[in-house]
Amino acid sequence: MPTDGRNKHIRRGAAKTNRWDDDPYTRRARQEQYPARSVYKLQEIQKRSRVIRRGDHVLDLGCAPGSWLIYAAEAAGPSGRVVGLDLTPVTVALPGNASARTGDVFEMAEDPARFLDGPFDVVLSDMAPATTGSRVVDTARSFNLCQAALSIARQVLRPGGAFVCKMFQGEDFKQFTEDVKSGFAECRVFKPQSSRKASMEIYLIGKGKKETVRS
Repeated sequence: MPTDGRNKHIRRGAAKTNRWDDDPYTRRARQEQYPARSVYKLQEIQKRSRVIRRGDHVLDLGCAPGSWLIYAAEAAGPSGRVVGLDLTPVTVALPGNASARTGDVFEMAEDPARFLDGPFDVVLSDMAPATTGSRVVDTARSFNLCQAALSIARQVLRPGGAFVCKMFQGEDFKQFTEDVKSGFAECRVFKPQSSRKASMEIYLIGKGKKETVRS
């Protein structure tokens, strides 16, 4: 595993605290046998924008503990395929059309073809940094993760593909929004109802990846 100092700043969707045990979305996730409440954010995004279609090949960045993997596999159907990446191994049982591997998103961003059998129709990123309590530091780390996710999406998405990315709102939010707009025909900003009200997180949804113009 790389030890360049960046990995310690990453917190996947797996990180949860006991104070949310009585949260209604947490209870619902348990009842519906999803490993985390974050699944309902993707569910809302799917209902609003239908980013995943039957038969799609989907890449899920920051996939642990596996809720988005499971939901994406359900949405893509038996003819689809979902591949997840996270620093933390996924230990839950996955559908037959889903798999997870352990790896570093920053390393992958440099050359996705070394790690992935693409191309993909959808790239999802629910990655978040390990928070420090400093809004400036946390939003900067979030921006770095988002840039890595977008770099991967640009390289592995088919033309017309979709990109979903979580970001902490800060001074780099406008810049990242413009970066997504430059590569996709449509860009939406969306705050799921299942996001906690105090959270800085917001999702950018890019649809219709533009053709890459080669010089």
